[in-house]
Amino acid sequence: MKEKRDDFLYEKESYDIIEACREVWQEFGGSFKEAIVDKALEITLRGRDYKVESQKRIDIYFRGEKLGTYIPDKIVNGIILIEIKCKPFIASKMLDISGVPPVITKEDERQFWHYLKASPYKLGFLINFSPQKLEFKRRIYDKARKNQPA
Repeated sequence: MKEKRDDFLYEKESYDIIEACREVWQEFGGSFKEAIVDKALEITLRGRDYKVESQKRIDIYFRGEKLGTYIPDKIVNGIILIEIKCKPFIASKMLDISGVPPVITKEDERQFWHYLKASPYKLGFLINFSPQKLEFKRRIYDKARKNQPA
């Protein structure tokens, strides 16, 4: 069993989310559209006794004025934001440690980072279920840990 770290935000939940994503990816192999994968992940997380909210509306404010609404794919246990992608592999010279090019783009990451910053949540996952591999980015945003990757 892994040693518990006091500085790892929502450690158990994080490992459970990643494992649930792996289960969904292994079963579907990244061959379905986002709506199907989204629902399968929700079922898997609820099977692990997590409360899952889908498409929860989050109002975005600036100086007390509402600017718009952000709708994340999932909120888990009221504490973790999840954004799901189902982007296919794109030929690239850049390879990650698995030998497969990353599919999550810098633009995806920037957009996700802005969503996390604008939300009340400290922890978020950007997850891509591509046919070639499962990719995820775990990010933390709060005033004490501003701009530090998880």
